[in-house]
Amino acid sequence: MCGIIGYAGKRDMVSVLVSALERLSYRGYDSSGIAVMEQGEINVWKKSGKITELKKKIDNLSIVSEIGIGHTRWATHGIANDINAHPHKSQNGKISLIHNGIIENFLELKKELTKENYFFKSETDTEVIANLYQENLQQATDKMAATFQTISLLEGSYSLAILNEDNPDEIVCFRKESPLIIGIGEEENFICSDINVLIYYTKEYIELEENQVAIVKPQEVKIYNQQRELLEKKIRKVDWDSTSSEKGKYDFFMLKEIHEQPLVLKRIISRYIKDENQIAFEKLNFINEQEVIKNLKRFIIQGCGTSWHAGLVGKYWLERFTHILCEIDISSELRYRNYPYQRNDVILALSQSGETADTLACLREAKGAFIKCIGIVNVQGSVIDRESDGSIYSYAGQEIGVASTKNYIAQLMILFLLSLKIGKAKKIIRDENYHHYLEEVKKIPLLVEKILLEEDKIKKIAKKYFEKKGFIFIGRGINYPNALEGALKLKEISYIHATGYAAGELKHGPLALIDPETPVIAIIPQDELYKKNLNNLLEIKARKGKIISLITAKDEEVSKMSDEVIHLPETSEYLNPLLTIVPLQLLSYYIAVYLGRDVDQPKNLAKSVTVE
Repeated sequence: MCGIIGYAGKRDMVSVLVSALERLSYRGYDSSGIAVMEQGEINVWKKSGKITELKKKIDNLSIVSEIGIGHTRWATHGIANDINAHPHKSQNGKISLIHNGIIENFLELKKELTKENYFFKSETDTEVIANLYQENLQQATDKMAATFQTISLLEGSYSLAILNEDNPDEIVCFRKESPLIIGIGEEENFICSDINVLIYYTKEYIELEENQVAIVKPQEVKIYNQQRELLEKKIRKVDWDSTSSEKGKYDFFMLKEIHEQPLVLKRIISRYIKDENQIAFEKLNFINEQEVIKNLKRFIIQGCGTSWHAGLVGKYWLERFTHILCEIDISSELRYRNYPYQRNDVILALSQSGETADTLACLREAKGAFIKCIGIVNVQGSVIDRESDGSIYSYAGQEIGVASTKNYIAQLMILFLLSLKIGKAKKIIRDENYHHYLEEVKKIPLLVEKILLEEDKIKKIAKKYFEKKGFIFIGRGINYPNALEGALKLKEISYIHATGYAAGELKHGPLALIDPETPVIAIIPQDELYKKNLNNLLEIKARKGKIISLITAKDEEVSKMSDEVIHLPETSEYLNPLLTIVPLQLLSYYIAVYLGRDVDQPKNLAKSVTVE
C-alpha cells in the first residue's frame, strides 16, 4: 500500500527521501511526493507516475532542510494524478501531511469543514485531515490537544506524518491499525511505514503502537499516549541487513527470492527442530500444554491471497495428522460472517507482513470471543505478532517482490511441523512415522535445489507458451491448493487469465474450457490420488487439450500423455506441496518476463494490504 518516509537530521534531505521512496516503490504506487521545511516554510513537490517523474521536478533545485516527509501513493480516494498525490497542505498552507490508510468518515468531515468555509483541491480523504488539523489547531489550547482532538474525529485505519510551520523542527506522527516505525540514529531520526527501508540507515527502531503520538526531531523522539503522558519506549534491533534488499545477480527480486527458498527452509528446520527431533516453537507456550492439546476441538485458519492458499494445505495436514476439525476462510469474508466461535477453538492467522488489515480484524474479533490465537508471521514485532496469544515466525527474511514466493513455502513448512507436533502430542502419529516424516523434511531443501537446477527447462516451456491467452491449473487433494496458488502467481505478474481447479471438478463445468489454445498445468505426483488424476488427463487429451505435467521422476505413463513434463524428486506424498510450488513459481516468472512485465511491481497491486 502507500509508503511513508520522514527524516529529521543533517543528511542531504532530497537524497534520503527520494532514495527511500524508490525502495518503498515495491509496495505498489501510482504517484509520489515530498514536503520539506525550508527556513520555517513548507515546500511541496509531487507528481503522478513513476518516481523518475518526481525526480525531474526537483533534480535541479537547491533544497536545504533538516525536516522532511515523503510518500508513495496507491490510489483509493481519487484517481492517480498530480493533485491527488501526497503530501497535501491545509488551506492556510501551514500544515502538510502524508497518510497511509482510509478515513471512513471523510465525507461527513468534509461537509462540516465546507460549512466552515474550507475548500478542497483534491478528491482525497487526506486533504480533509490537513484541514481538520488546521481547524483544531486554531480552536485548541495547544498542539497536543489539537492532535488528539483530530485523532478522535477520524474513523478508519491510518498512519500520519505531519509538518507544521509553527513547529518547524519536528514531525508529528500517529498510527491506528496501519504500520509506522521510528528509526533511531545518532543526531538523526527517521519515520517509515516499512522496516525494509529503515535498515539502509539504522538498525535500531521503535514500533509506534496503536493510538500513540510521536514527536520526532533530529535530537530526540518523544512518544505520548492518549492521556498525553510521556512514555518510555523499548528500542528494538533489526536482524536483517541492507544487502538482502539488493537484487545482486538477478534481474528481479522475485527470481532471487525463489532461489532463496532452500536457505529459508534450512533456517526453519534449524530454528524449530531441536535435538532428538523435538519440534519446539518458542513463542507458543500455551499450546505446549498437554491439557490444551487434549481439549482442542477445532482450528480456524484465516488469511488472504497466498496466505489463504497456504492455509488450505495446512488444513489437509492438520486434519490428517491431528484428527482435529479444521475450517479455513478468507479473512475478508470471515470478518463479516458473524462466525460462531466455540470454546476450545484456536484461530491461526497467516500474514507475511503481520499487518494485513482483514486478517488483523478477524484476529481481534476472535480474541473478543476469548478464542486463543496463533499468528504465523514473517515480521517480528508486527501487530499480529504482538496481539496473538502465541506466534510462529516464518523466518523468510525480507520479501520484496509483490508476488509472494519464499514466504509461502515457509508458511507451508511451519504448518507441516505444527501438524506433526500436535499429532505426536495427541498420539495420532506413531513415533516411527513421526521420525520418518522429520527425516523427509530435512531433505526438502536439497530437493528444492534440485528443482531449481531444472530452471532452463522451465524457461523453455515458458517461452513456448507465453503468448497463450489463458491457463488452467489442476490438482487433487493436498495438491489442489497449489493449483490455486500457481494460477494466482501467473495472474498477478503476467496479467494472463488463469484459474485453478480441483481436478475432480473438471466434469462439473471446467471441461467446457478445454481446447488446443488453453494449456492445462497438471500437478500429478505419484500419491494416493494418482490414478484419479490419470482419468482427468485422459479427459483433457480427448478434447485436444495441451498438458504441462508436474510429475514424480520416472513416471513414464503421465510423460507419454503430456505435451511437456517437469520432473519432481521423490518425497513423502504429504510433502509434495513443498516441491510442486517451485516450478509453478518459475513458470509464472518466465512467462511474465517474456511478456515484458514489471515482475516485482505488477500493476494495481501492493505488497502489504493494510487497508480494507
